[in-house]
Amino acid sequence: MRLRMIGNVVIAAMLAACGGSQQVSGGGGTTAEAAPARETPVPVGEAAPAFMLQDQTGRVRQLSEYRGHPVVLYFYPRDATPGCTAEACAFRDAWDRLQGTGAVVLGVSTDDVESHRRFHDEHQLPFELLADLDGRVAQQYGVPMQMGMTARMTFLIDDEGVVRHVWEDVDPGVHVDEVIAEIDELP
Repeated sequence: MRLRMIGNVVIAAMLAACGGSQQVSGGGGTTAEAAPARETPVPVGEAAPAFMLQDQTGRVRQLSEYRGHPVVLYFYPRDATPGCTAEACAFRDAWDRLQGTGAVVLGVSTDDVESHRRFHDEHQLPFELLADLDGRVAQQYGVPMQMGMTARMTFLIDDEGVVRHVWEDVDPGVHVDEVIAEIDELP
């Protein structure tokens, strides 16, 4: 735990030295200067806020590493709950179709890395789950939070890092088909 905290502090210091404004959130929840919280979702046509979060293996992931690919950034309330499991498994079950679009899928909740690891492994998810422990990335994207959990909301980000579609009222039963249809409409 102490080593992970030191690692996060080093990453945050490197970002600060380079003028970065990204967040590192993980085991220790250490953050660098972050984009401000929003009252409403990031509008279509605006650049997606940069972030750094740990995935289910503890590896730090940055939005910028996915440049050149559309990104499906979906926020969900909690690992291992019925609706969140249905949504994650729907993305998993449509994986071949999603890969055909070239898109990357990233799930984000306020659960910790270990919870994400268990959820990821139990359901054999082929995409990363990111730990936004303090909800700051959700707030940067304007995702509502209640009782420490994010609302269910999805952002489609194009290969240049621009938000192209926002789903605020997600129905896990049809959501993946809606997402794929929008990806197919990207230039």
